[in-house]
Amino acid sequence: MPRCEDVLVEEHLRELAARLQGPARLKSDLLTEARHGLLDAVDAYREDGVPPTEAQRRAVAEFGSPAQLLPSWQAELAVAALRGLSLRMLAVAGVLVVAGDLTWRGASWSDGPHPPAVYLLLSTSVNWIWGGALLLAVAGLLVVAASARSPWPGLAMAQRAVGAGLTGILVLGMLAGTALFAWSLGLWDAALSWPPMIIGAVLVGGAYFSLARAARGWLLAAAR
Repeated sequence: MPRCEDVLVEEHLRELAARLQGPARLKSDLLTEARHGLLDAVDAYREDGVPPTEAQRRAVAEFGSPAQLLPSWQAELAVAALRGLSLRMLAVAGVLVVAGDLTWRGASWSDGPHPPAVYLLLSTSVNWIWGGALLLAVAGLLVVAASARSPWPGLAMAQRAVGAGLTGILVLGMLAGTALFAWSLGLWDAALSWPPMIIGAVLVGGAYFSLARAARGWLLAAAR
């Protein structure tokens, strides 16, 4: 718990917190660990007879400036953000690839007019887009696992490449999926009252929102 007399320590931690971007839980853990280390150092100096304010100043100076600490901390947060984005994409893309066609099965309009060739091409493209997203998500998790075991600088470039790929394919998948849904409603009026379509639209909309938040979090963390 913060101590009201440790003003310099808390100011240092607030500055670090303001400049960090990434998953809230990991960010909180990093700052909590930093607070414990700083307060332990302050207590050690005070036990040696150093005045309270000077003890804080020395502890903060020894701990490191934001310029010294932020690069490694921010890199850790960026990796965690990529892990979160990859996991969400793996779950969503996996469901969309496996269950996407279930929305149409048993539809009352399935025996109606055959859809245009361009519509069928768009439908196939949506499946391929989410299949590619699934592979990219696996690649992201592999890069994250490799980053935890090796400090090789090339892995940082791989993280950015995979993260950018996941973000780009998410945008493409959202645009193509929304266009396909809107076109379906235009082709078959009954689609709007078909329960699987309604449920699927709600679930996919929630999945898009979750993925968009994860992608935004990664972009903010990687841009620092």
